[in-house]
Amino acid sequence: MNLVRYVFQNQHKLIQQLLVQGGPVRACSGHGGTQQQAQLRIEEDDNFPKIAEVPPLAAPFPMTIEHAADVGEQFKYSDLSVRLAAPHQLNPKPDVDDLAFGKYFTDHMLKVPYHRRLGGWQKPEITPMENLNLHPAAKVFHYAIELFEGMKAYRGYDGKIRFFRPEMNMARMNVTAYRSGLPTFEGEELIKAMARLVMIDSEWVPHTESASLYIRPTLIGIEPTLGVASSDSALLYTILSPVGPYFKPGAKGLKLYAEPKYTRAWPGGVGDRKVGSNYGPTIHVQQEALRHGCHQVLWLYGDDHQLTEVGVMNIFMLYMNENGERELITPPLNGLILPGITRDSIIRLCHQWGEFAVRERNFTMPEVKKLSKEGRLLELFGAGTAAVISPIEHISYMGEDIDVPTESQDNPLYRRLYNTLTDIQYGKLDHPWAYVID
Repeated sequence: MNLVRYVFQNQHKLIQQLLVQGGPVRACSGHGGTQQQAQLRIEEDDNFPKIAEVPPLAAPFPMTIEHAADVGEQFKYSDLSVRLAAPHQLNPKPDVDDLAFGKYFTDHMLKVPYHRRLGGWQKPEITPMENLNLHPAAKVFHYAIELFEGMKAYRGYDGKIRFFRPEMNMARMNVTAYRSGLPTFEGEELIKAMARLVMIDSEWVPHTESASLYIRPTLIGIEPTLGVASSDSALLYTILSPVGPYFKPGAKGLKLYAEPKYTRAWPGGVGDRKVGSNYGPTIHVQQEALRHGCHQVLWLYGDDHQLTEVGVMNIFMLYMNENGERELITPPLNGLILPGITRDSIIRLCHQWGEFAVRERNFTMPEVKKLSKEGRLLELFGAGTAAVISPIEHISYMGEDIDVPTESQDNPLYRRLYNTLTDIQYGKLDHPWAYVID
C-alpha cells in the first residue's frame, strides 16, 4: 500500500500516537539556534507505520559556555557606539574581478576592549578602520595569546545579506578563548554588533554570487607584561575584507603533498582550536609543497599515516566499501583537527539525504592507496569557510603519485554539496542556517 495514502487515511491514529509519545512535534526555527528537536522517522511494519525518534547529531563543541566569575561584566549590543569614517578615510573599492583573499579591507572595524581591573568587558564601538596602538610587551606578541574566527557575509539574489551559522563561530571562539586564558563573551551580542558593522559597510558586500565579504573576529591578549600567564587585558575586534574565490576560477582539482615527517597537531594539543600558533609553523611546509608542484599540504599523523587535514581545510573521502555501497568518511574530532562548521554542515546534509553511510573515523594513506588500486576510491575533497569545497585530484606521497577520480564522477558529491551550501548562503534555498541581517 502506498505509504502517503496510508498516512492520510489514518492520520488520526498518527496524531494519537504522537500525543502518547510526548506531545506535539515542534520544528526548529529562527537563525539556527542551539536547541534542536529530535527528527522523526517512519518505520513500517505489517500493521501500521510507527513513529520513532532519531536522536539529533551532537554539536561538534559546546554551544553554550559558563563564564568564569572573574571574567566580570559582559558587553552588550545595546551599548554599541558608532564613529563613522570621514570622507578622507574612505577606501577605494576594488573591482570584483581583482579581489584576492585578504588583500582589501573595508572602511570600518568593531572594537571591544577588556580590562579585568575595570570590571570586565567595556562598551563596544565601531570606528574607522585604523591601526592598533599596542605596547611592545603585549602578550600577543610574545606568547601568541590570540585566536580568531573566519566567517562570511553573502549578498543573495534577493539583495539581502546573510551570515551562515554564525552561532557556531561564536561557540567555537568561546571554547578557544577558554583554552587560551582569554575572557569569554556572549556570542549573540557579538553577532548583532558584527551585523551592524556589515550593514554600515554594506556596499563592500560584493553584488555577485562569485564573491563575498570575509569577516575576521579576533581576540588578542594585550596586557603589557612579560611572563607566560593569562592576560588581564584583551581586545576583541572584527575587520572585514571582500574576497573572491579562494582558488582561481577554472582551476582543476588540488594536488596535495603528503610528507609523513611533518605533523600539524598532536593529542592533547590545540589542533582543534583556531589559534594563530597552529598556522605560522605550516608556512615552511606549504612552501615545500609548492616546490614539489603541489597546491596544498595533506597533513598526516602517526606511524600509520592517518589523514587529518588538507591545507587549512577538513578532508572527506567518498569510496565504495567491501559491500559495494558508497560511504563518506571524515576524520573524527579527536583533538587533531579543527571542528569545522562547513564540515559539520556536510555531515548533517548527508545524514538528511540518507543515500549513503556517513562515518567519522580514522583512515590512512595505505587505505587510500589500496582503494585507489582496487578502483573503489571515488572522491576526495577539502571543506572550509574560505574555499567552501575543493576537489582533490592528486596526492604525492613518499615517491608515489596517486590519482583521485573526483572530477571524473558522474554528478560528483562534492559539487552537489557545494551547490547546496552556496544556495543556502546566497538565499536561493530557504534554510535555518542562513541568518538574514537588516
